[in-house]
Amino acid sequence: MCDTVVALGCVTKDHNVYFGKNSDRDPNEAQYLEIIPGKRYPRGESVKCTYIKIPQTEKTNTILISRPFWMWGAEMGVNEYGVAIGNEAVFTKVKPNKEAGLIGMDFLRLALERSNSAEQALHVIIGLLETFGQGGNCGFDHQLFYDNSYLIADRRDAWILETAGRQWAAKRVEDFYAISNRITIGSEWDLASDELIQYAIDKNWCKNKADFHFADCYSDLIFSTFSQAEWRRSCSWNYLNKQSGQIDIEKMMQLMRMHQDQDEQWSPDRSLTSWTICCHKGFGPVRASQSVGSLICRLSNEGDLHFATGTAAPCISLFKPIWLQQSLPQIYGPEPGGQYDASSLWWQHELLHREVLKDFQKRSMLIKPERDELESGWVRSSLQTKISDKNRQKQISELAFKKSREWTEKWSDILRNREIAKKPLFYFSWEWKKNNRKAKMPL
Repeated sequence: MCDTVVALGCVTKDHNVYFGKNSDRDPNEAQYLEIIPGKRYPRGESVKCTYIKIPQTEKTNTILISRPFWMWGAEMGVNEYGVAIGNEAVFTKVKPNKEAGLIGMDFLRLALERSNSAEQALHVIIGLLETFGQGGNCGFDHQLFYDNSYLIADRRDAWILETAGRQWAAKRVEDFYAISNRITIGSEWDLASDELIQYAIDKNWCKNKADFHFADCYSDLIFSTFSQAEWRRSCSWNYLNKQSGQIDIEKMMQLMRMHQDQDEQWSPDRSLTSWTICCHKGFGPVRASQSVGSLICRLSNEGDLHFATGTAAPCISLFKPIWLQQSLPQIYGPEPGGQYDASSLWWQHELLHREVLKDFQKRSMLIKPERDELESGWVRSSLQTKISDKNRQKQISELAFKKSREWTEKWSDILRNREIAKKPLFYFSWEWKKNNRKAKMPL
């Protein structure tokens, strides 16, 4: 489960566009940040996506993506033209295609590589969907099949695209928008597939055109309800509405870190079923995911600026500044896998995350002041840096990633030797011991 948001310039503090996403996946499903330079290809080339090959385009854009380590496609990303995309699993009444095909993450990466505006990215995804359809397993620890929705933004515009099999509808964003694992478009849209309404009528999901409502007709209510998609979306929506006119990088960080009602007494072992925007895996099959990566994009004609964790649990992670003109710092480490790797920042941070989970309320509050101090300095220095000053950009980004490793290691050591004030409920601890064994964590 995931949460994706966008705020256009009419509701932000500096009149730039802000995009953000938390990617929620299996707790040991490491996610990897990478910058992939644009490239030209000869005619007739093909590209191998996660499962299938499709014709390659003649030229790809430079992209920054965050992807599950085992996929070709990405959960979220942005390209050199300031096009940012996040996708969400949506569960519909359309029978999922279990044959290997293009999955939502493939569509996302392909659109970033092939578009220079939000509207063009929208049509790239629609064209690929109508040509190839969507299908294939999207799960790591277990099989999972779903359709997809997308929030697509650029430096002035944004679109929402929601799909069910080969059917789809799209709507232009007016000021801000949020999506969270369910169809949100109802009876009004700007573009739609030719058979969207007739397909629903043929399936007896509605009586006629006047009776049609995309979300009501196509949604699988069981999955949508158990994921608490509407509740999470309303949290994002209400936050953006309340912060209208004041939205900036730090406000977006606050949103990506939101737990239930911002209650400092909140702890992830409290409930078996409740989901939050910053998500931590719980016991059992309902809340089986956690936020394994987070991305925030400030899209501006003066130059784009991006902040990413490259690690799980944004509430106890550091958002680090990234410019597409620079390569990611070497200290970030190699591509992770599905088990602990001390050289990977993602897995190094999991040592800290899983130490915090042993006494979440106390330990998360301990690290918060230094986390905020570091990030505030990076935000300030990044915004003061000219887009033409490549050397300064490189220095800021490299220092942030270096400090992130040092900070993570320091707090892991501190918490490892600290007395636990309040142990989590026994079934929560049991679940995480099981996850740690699978990952061969040195805990």
